[in-house]
Amino acid sequence: MAYILAINPGSTSTKIALFEGEKEVFTKTLRHSAEEISVFERIIDQLRFREDAIIRALNENGVKLGDVKVIVGRGGLLRPIPSGVYEVNAGMLDDLSSSRYGEHASNLGGILAAELASRIDGARAFIADPVVVDELSDIARIGGHPMFPRISIFHALNQKAIAKLYAREQGKDYASLNLVVAHLGGGVSVAAHSGGRVVDVNNALFGEGPFSPERTGGIAAMQLADVCYSGKYTLSEIKKIISGKGGIVAHLGTNSFKEVEDRVAAGDAKAKLISDAFAYNVAKAIGGMAAALSGKVDAILLTGGIAYGKELMQQIADMVSFIAPVKVYPGEDEMGALAGNALAVIEGREEVKKY
Repeated sequence: MAYILAINPGSTSTKIALFEGEKEVFTKTLRHSAEEISVFERIIDQLRFREDAIIRALNENGVKLGDVKVIVGRGGLLRPIPSGVYEVNAGMLDDLSSSRYGEHASNLGGILAAELASRIDGARAFIADPVVVDELSDIARIGGHPMFPRISIFHALNQKAIAKLYAREQGKDYASLNLVVAHLGGGVSVAAHSGGRVVDVNNALFGEGPFSPERTGGIAAMQLADVCYSGKYTLSEIKKIISGKGGIVAHLGTNSFKEVEDRVAAGDAKAKLISDAFAYNVAKAIGGMAAALSGKVDAILLTGGIAYGKELMQQIADMVSFIAPVKVYPGEDEMGALAGNALAVIEGREEVKKY
């Protein structure tokens, strides 16, 4: 039996999923308590701890590590690269382990894949569509000052998977379609897909685009400058306000959109206002990306965890359906997307790229 193992490390969990071809054998979320994680000074120091947890989980599900022939990890913070599947190599491992482009739990994805593959004769280690996928058009890179070029950081894995899924459903080539895809989760990314590339997208981590459950999105630069020099906050506190403690959690004290929906249903006027503002901002961003495609949009796709909210999705659709048909894909199948990318390489449908 030859399996594909997908690995997606988060700050307090490691998601793993085992696939035989396109069939999911099992999936499991390995939870790591704050006490367990706190003993490690840096994320890279968690490598053996998480590796051992993965091997135990495989054993508990009756799978021998030697039966896994391909391991694909969630790509971390690397230098900007085009979309695709990349074989983990020494240069990538050096960038991930040193946190050269930023420290994040997802950096462990490629490292874990390589470490586990090194234990298996003939196994290969990949990453696919990391958050740093960069296919921006030249004009989309220009910010309002040379010091501030626009940077592509977004939910590339789910955005690409959903866009390609829609294309397959329509019996068309992804590269032949113009799509606007909105990923709505803890962060929000709204992207223009054209010619098989994401030609424009808001930086979903550093403060562009709509606000989200945990992020401020775009805010007035002068207001931010005043707060930065008020003497009330440290640099780390300001960064946390922008990404982590901004957005809906700052307005309503929760980062759960389900809770927001429950509060709206119970008649909470403030929750209704913030929820409406969220939908309004997402719709405006979709309109902006439609303009980036000169209004030639084949479909608008809504995805991510927040997309389970039917009333909210209808609210957004009502504002943007004049542009193009709207289709909703609730949730995000990151594990299936990782495995699917690896399978495409194995079956020769996609060429593996070199980092």
